[in-house]
Amino acid sequence: MAGSMKAIKNRIKSVESTKQITKAMELVATSKLRRAKERIEESRPYFDVLKNTLDDIAKNNKDFSSPFCKAVKAENPATCYVVIAGDRGLAGGYNSNLFKSVLLSENDVVLPIGKKAVEYFARRGINIFSEDYAIVEDVSVSDCAFMGEMLAKAFLDGKFDKLKVVYTRFINVLSQTPAAVDVLPAVYDEKDKKSGIILYEPSAESVFNKIIPQYIGGMIYGGISESYASELSARRNAMQSANKNADEMISSLSLSYNRARQAAITQEITEIVAGAEN
Repeated sequence: MAGSMKAIKNRIKSVESTKQITKAMELVATSKLRRAKERIEESRPYFDVLKNTLDDIAKNNKDFSSPFCKAVKAENPATCYVVIAGDRGLAGGYNSNLFKSVLLSENDVVLPIGKKAVEYFARRGINIFSEDYAIVEDVSVSDCAFMGEMLAKAFLDGKFDKLKVVYTRFINVLSQTPAAVDVLPAVYDEKDKKSGIILYEPSAESVFNKIIPQYIGGMIYGGISESYASELSARRNAMQSANKNADEMISSLSLSYNRARQAAITQEITEIVAGAEN
């Protein structure tokens, strides 16, 4: 009986120790989340301006055409996926749900952002465009701009004929969902084309082509901002759930300990009484 009580007590201490870690992780995620949400709000206007400018150029110029608006006819059609995952685990199904949403074909290529993304696609032997962005938290605006230039050039060179950004959309603290956005070729409705009302120098096509790499970089940065906030929210929710489970386990173990202790006391009293009667 004493051995059983000692085992229960050690188990309670172990759970309490684990709870201290999960509680600390919850507090860290909560403290970082507010800044991450602000980052989303700051990045969205930049993307909206770029997107609206591209649409205005494409729709307001009758003779407009750009190589970025049509898929390059490659011998082996391929799609490049920019997949933004997390750097660490302990975030519920955040990473696994994202990876399940990426359906790759034989010739497709992946630009993984985040340690978990790099590890996931490397283990599966997927064709990786670059492994230079393994820490999503360290990816800056200038890194995204460089990726935009690099991917735009690769598209024109025919290395792939479609570009998609896969990330986790931040809806609110309790809800995040995987999302995929088609970036290239840039699509606009021919029916909406109007007579040119704005003059672009040296030409509408030159301005459009110059903006495209920035647009790609803006899309990636926006995806990173959304994904990072989603990861923090998922980790906060997972740790909050872990803390609740730890409390329930401690309560259950404490009840078992008290029952074992009461049984031990009852047994001692019974033995004392039996000894006195003898």
